[in-house]
Amino acid sequence: MKTTVEIADSLLQQARKLAAREGITLRTLIERGLHRVIAETKRGASFKLRRASFKGKGLQPEFHEASWEKVRDHIYKDRGA
Repeated sequence: MKTTVEIADSLLQQARKLAAREGITLRTLIERGLHRVIAETKRGASFKLRRASFKGKGLQPEFHEASWEKVRDHIYKDRGA
């Protein structure tokens, strides 16, 4: 199906350069992009927090059942806050 789409000149210029580098047509590049966006939308593209823990074993025993206030106070202890 043919359609007309208005996009920014700079974006079109970048797309044409990329398509040329990849050895594909502009149509193929646009279709790939649309397929990718539609696939992301279908699966919900949920946020996933990356694992950023260190080699510890969680909270130290004295903080296992502690309130946030106790943990916070310990964090800022001797820091002038």
